[in-house]
Amino acid sequence: MSVINSQKAYLVLQDGTVFEGNAIGKIGTTSGEIAFNTGMTGYQEVFTDPSYFGQIVVMTMDHIGNYGVSAKDAESDSIKIAGLVCKNYSPMHSRVMADTSLNDYFTEHGFTGISDVDTREIVRHIRDAGAMNAIISSEILDVAKLTEMVKKVPSMEGLELSSKVWSKESYEVNSGGSKKVALLDLGSKENIVNCLTERGCHVKVFPGDTSYSEMKAWNPDGFMISNGPGDPAAMPYAVKTLQEILDADENMFGICLGSQILAQAVGMKTFKLHSGHRGQNHPVQNILTGKSEITSQNHGFAIDPETNTGKAEITHINLNDNTVEGIRIKDKNAFAVQYHPEASPGPHDSRYLFDDFVSMMG
Repeated sequence: MSVINSQKAYLVLQDGTVFEGNAIGKIGTTSGEIAFNTGMTGYQEVFTDPSYFGQIVVMTMDHIGNYGVSAKDAESDSIKIAGLVCKNYSPMHSRVMADTSLNDYFTEHGFTGISDVDTREIVRHIRDAGAMNAIISSEILDVAKLTEMVKKVPSMEGLELSSKVWSKESYEVNSGGSKKVALLDLGSKENIVNCLTERGCHVKVFPGDTSYSEMKAWNPDGFMISNGPGDPAAMPYAVKTLQEILDADENMFGICLGSQILAQAVGMKTFKLHSGHRGQNHPVQNILTGKSEITSQNHGFAIDPETNTGKAEITHINLNDNTVEGIRIKDKNAFAVQYHPEASPGPHDSRYLFDDFVSMMG
C-alpha cells in the first residue's frame, strides 16, 4: 500500500460516480476537467505541462513517485495540473539524480490529490462516458455536498485559460545562432525552446497577447506558436495575431493549441473530443511522406476537417481515429501539428519538424 496519509479522500465525477481513496499532498479540495494520460514514464513533465492547466489527471501507470522529482525534468516553473488521481503513490524514491521526493514536491506546492483508487475502472468510465468535470477532496467528506459542488465547476468548452499560464514578460534564450525565432507563448513547454536552441536558434518568448507588430519589431526569421490549455475557440486575440503573421508571409510553425489557432486563422473550426488524446504512444501518419510516427499527445480539442475552406492542406492524421494531426497553409510558409514533436515525455520520432522549420527560415 502507498498510504502515507491516513486521511480519507473522495473523487466525485460530474455524473455522480464516486471513488474513495486516500489523500496525497495537501489536505484540501480541488476541481477541474478529468482526463487520463496513458504514459508509462514522465509524470513530472505531465504535472508541469501548462496545457494541463485546469485539469485533474488520472495517471494509468501503476506507480507514481517512485523516481522522485528533478528540476531538469520540469516543463514550467510550477505544477500546472489541478489534481492527481493515481493507484499506487510512492512517498519514497530511488533515483540518485532526483532533487527531492514527489511527496515533498507536492507539499511544497500545496498540491492535492487522491491515491489507492482503481484507475483502470476510472479510465474505462471516462472513455465510455466522455470528458466531464470532477472534484477531489480530503477535507470535505460529505459526498452529497461534493456532488453539488462539482456541478458548479466551469465547463472546459468556452474556457480561455492561456492567459493564466503564459509568461508575463518577454525573455530571450540565445544559443549564439543566427536564426531568430519569436515564440508566442500560449502556455509553452520548456522543451520547445530547447529544441529550437539545440538547432542554433536565438529564441525570444513573448506573452500570448503580444501583437504581431511588437514581435516583428524584434526582426525574427520565424514565428513559433506554442501549445497551451483551454478552448481554442475562446481565443480570438490569438487568431487575429496569426492572421496578421500569415498576411505578412512570415515563416510559422505551430504546436498543439498553435495548430488549432492556425486552423481558425484560415476559417476552420475546432471541436471537443469525446475523451481527448493524452499519452506517448499515439500513431500518426504523415500523409506527405506516407511514413508513420509514434507521438506524444495532450489535447482535448481537434480541428474539424469538414470546415476546411480550401486554404489548408491536411498533412497528418491520427491512425486511431482519423482526426487531423497536422496542417499546412497553401501558398504560405506556415505549418502546424496537433501532437508534440518536442515530446518530453515521449518518443523523438517527430523532431524532424523542427529541422523543417529551421530549413524554412534558411
